[in-house]
Formats: sequence, C-alpha cells, structure tokens
Amino acid sequence: MASSSDRIPYVNLEAQWKEDREELLPIIDHLLSTGQYVGGSEIDRFEKQMAGLCSVRFAVALNSGTDALTLALRLVGVGPGDEVITPPNSFVASTAVIMHLGAVPVFVDVLPDQNIDPDKIEAAITKKTKAIMPVHLSGRICDMDPILEVAKDCGLRVVEDAAQAVGSKYKNRTSGSMGDIGCFSTHPLKNLNSCGDGGFLTTNDKSIYEMARTLRNHGMIDRNYIEHFGHVSRMDNLQAAILNYRIKKLDKIIANRRRNAQYYFDHIPPQKVILPFEKKYEFNSYHTFVIQVENRNELREFLFDQGIETAIHYPTPIHLQPAAKGLGYKKGDFAVTEKQAEKILTLPINQYNTKNDLDFIIEAILQFVN
Repeated sequence: MASSSDRIPYVNLEAQWKEDREELLPIIDHLLSTGQYVGGSEIDRFEKQMAGLCSVRFAVALNSGTDALTLALRLVGVGPGDEVITPPNSFVASTAVIMHLGAVPVFVDVLPDQNIDPDKIEAAITKKTKAIMPVHLSGRICDMDPILEVAKDCGLRVVEDAAQAVGSKYKNRTSGSMGDIGCFSTHPLKNLNSCGDGGFLTTNDKSIYEMARTLRNHGMIDRNYIEHFGHVSRMDNLQAAILNYRIKKLDKIIANRRRNAQYYFDHIPPQKVILPFEKKYEFNSYHTFVIQVENRNELREFLFDQGIETAIHYPTPIHLQPAAKGLGYKKGDFAVTEKQAEKILTLPINQYNTKNDLDFIIEAILQFVN
C-alpha cells in the first residue's frame, strides 16, 4: 500500500509520456521533417478515425473544444438575441461561447447525476430559444431521448457538449452522434489527449460539415477567395499526428478508468459518500470520478495532507460567477446545482492509478467519514 509520503497525482501526464515516448518521438520527428504543419494527411486521417469512433458521417478537426462549440452554435444559426438552454454547472466555455455570439444563455438545473434535467427544459423555452446545449459532464451522457423529443417538438437544434465524453455511450449510441452537432476537446487532461489544445466536431449533416471546414480556415475557398468571414480554428497537423497515435490506446484507457471506478464502487460505502453509479443504459468513460460528500473542503484538505491530489469540477456555478452578473441570476436560482457545488469532489481515476493507490485513497476517505 502507498504511504502518506507518496503523492498520488490527480493526473499523470509524466507517466503517459514515459509510456509513449519511444514510439511517439519518431512520429513527431517525421512530421516535423515534412514541413507540413498546417493541414495535411494526419488531419484527414484523424477526421476519418473520429467519425468512425463517434458513429457519424463527418468529423472536423479544430484547435479547441471551445472553438468546436462556437462554430457549432454558429452553424445551427445561433446569433445575437437568440437563447440557448444549457446547465450552469459546466466548465465556463459552454456559456462563454453563447455570450461571444451575442446570444443569451438560459440555465436549467440539473439532476442528482449532475447532468441537465430534461423535465425542466420545456419551461425554459421562449420564442427566442434557438438551441439546447446539453453537457455530458464527467463522461456521463445526458438523458438524451427526452431532450431530443423536446427539441423536435419545439423546432430547436441540439448541440452536444461532449468535451468530456469521448467514447461514452447512451443506450448504445455514442456521444456526439445524437444531436445536430457534437463538440469534443482533446485538451491534455482529456481521455484522448493531444500535447496542447485541440478539438473536433461531429455531424451527419453534409452542409454543416462543409461549412465548418470553410469557417475554420478564415472562410477561404482557396488562397485568394473568401466565401465567409471565418476563424483560425484549425487543428495543427502535429497534434493530429499525436492523436492518431493515441487513438489506438483509447479503448484501454477507458477500460482502465472504468476498472478504477468499479473498484471505488466496490469499496466506498454509498451510505457515507454519494457515488456516480451508472444507469443500466449508460457507458461512462470516466473523464472524472466525482463523489459528493459533506464537509467536502475538509475532506479535500485531509486527503491532500495524506498526499492525495483531488480537484473540484466546479466549485462556483457559472450563474454565480462575476462574469455572469449581467445575466440576472442570483444565489438560490438553481438549488440542485448550488448544493452539489458545495459537496462535489473529484478523485484520481487516471489509467496509471494502481490498486495500491486506490486502496490508500479509499482508506483515507473511510478514515475521514467514519
């Protein structure tokens, strides 16, 4: 068993590099020797692989998950004055992109599993509502069937924020395959990670695919003609090469994270700690493993003193952030989200955690809660 003098990191990118280095360095060296840094065969290969992984017709490689969300909303027609329904407990990017387009985020509270409550969406719809953006938080896909039904009945578009959910499934359907567009991040902390920022979007709509490819490159048809005013949202060919190498390891990474999650389930008593159990129709890729517990801050400090690093995703809901003051929300507007924000704690679950690591973490938690 690990001793308290050993630090158990929340993530372990050092271990990943040690594992990848021998095979990845020649790939990087070859790519750099070609001089093909922007666009190229690695991008094309990455897009084909991600379209296949996500069970969609098309994927478009981009420079971040945030740009994927921005382009997705623009592509479904969101603009100034429009409203987009989304939860307030996400990473700030999901709200920021709505604001950047001149649109208005309309928050809806969440379920005990931290994902948007489908039963509360319809009441939030107005004549200005253009889209629904569910966020598949922590690797668990939202309850999509009722969300898609409401969207269909009300003539709304659906953009899946799947930044944390690559490889996750809902009723045997993959993340990013159910809405009009799926948006993913390949940030270094994600299960499928580049060595820097990266992202992509997925769709079955050819017109969305073609427009996304144009907009990510200044809106240029070729070097001399601009069809639309676009963005610089291209993925670097180098990042695509790294991702193409790491894609082959994704299934094992997810399997290891799911193994670690099951070990937590088997050894942490649910009477003491709220655990993120899966429903029968869910396949969670466990980007994070988020428990809910009383005296969260004290537990986090206790674990840190034992050498266990944790995180909080996220301690302040977006509607209570200083940047959101102009939206008119106040404390108490979203009771479930706000209560969870006081109790949530993310435990280490990365693929390099050993059984000894997990035993030590569990022992420390039990020592605290008992």
